[in-house]
Amino acid sequence: MALTRRKNTLPPDAVDPGPVSLRARNVQFDLSRSPLHWIPGHPVASHVVSAYHMLFPEVERFFITAFEEALPLVDDERLREDILGFIGQESIHADAHDRAVRDFLLAHGIDASPVLAQAQWILRKSMGPRDLKDPVAQRQYLIERLAVVAALENFTAFLGHYALNSTWEEYGADPNVADLLRWHGAEEMEHRNVAHDVALYFDPTYRRRLRAMAVTVPVTVLLSARCMWFVIKSDPQAPHSRLRTVRDILRGGKAGLLPTWREVLGAMTGYLKPSYTPEQTGSMAQALAYLARVDARTVTP
Repeated sequence: MALTRRKNTLPPDAVDPGPVSLRARNVQFDLSRSPLHWIPGHPVASHVVSAYHMLFPEVERFFITAFEEALPLVDDERLREDILGFIGQESIHADAHDRAVRDFLLAHGIDASPVLAQAQWILRKSMGPRDLKDPVAQRQYLIERLAVVAALENFTAFLGHYALNSTWEEYGADPNVADLLRWHGAEEMEHRNVAHDVALYFDPTYRRRLRAMAVTVPVTVLLSARCMWFVIKSDPQAPHSRLRTVRDILRGGKAGLLPTWREVLGAMTGYLKPSYTPEQTGSMAQALAYLARVDARTVTP
């Protein structure tokens, strides 16, 4: 599942970087002057990507809540370190996209409150923690949530690989928006193994993965489509025809500005293969090379 649009794209794990020690990078991004159509001439492609500023914070806090509950139950010291690094990175990701909602979307007159409320209800109330009286049921419910986290992380790793290999610069994309998304994407690649390892630690059975995908796919499609359409219809300069919107999304895929439908389906179906491992998604060496440049501007938390 390798995207090859950019000339510097490496095949999946062409170089083995060895063990990776995860740490949070407190990078700051100023989107206050970024245009709403941050990919010039492509309002729909701009909005499809921008929609994830609304969705990512709730998704990442869903991850964090499940991992914080699981951490005391993990005896493997290396896995515990990975979990703590994962939590630190996802916390900063959530804060960065929260700022983007405030300083970018809201600054352009797009109030995301209705969509955020829906995402919060699904991810906090419907799929979030529960206080069950039976300890066995409580543990099983946690394991189900960890399996869903692993399934969602497969998709975020795919998006991270896509962000590192998109053609945004070739179309004059705003460097600040592109920078935020690529930093996030590179860290998603950096910790791509953690959620999968945690899910296997608690339950290595394949049927658990199938159940998790049965939950993950409809939730991902529903929330993604809801956020995308909300941003598009909030922009008077964007097409408000669903047919034209789909056409422009396909156009963005052909231009390398968005993942194609085939690539998205490939990420989903690839996860269902019994032989799946996170190493099959993208290049860790490419992600670490990008993060090495990011480190020059990192502020220690």
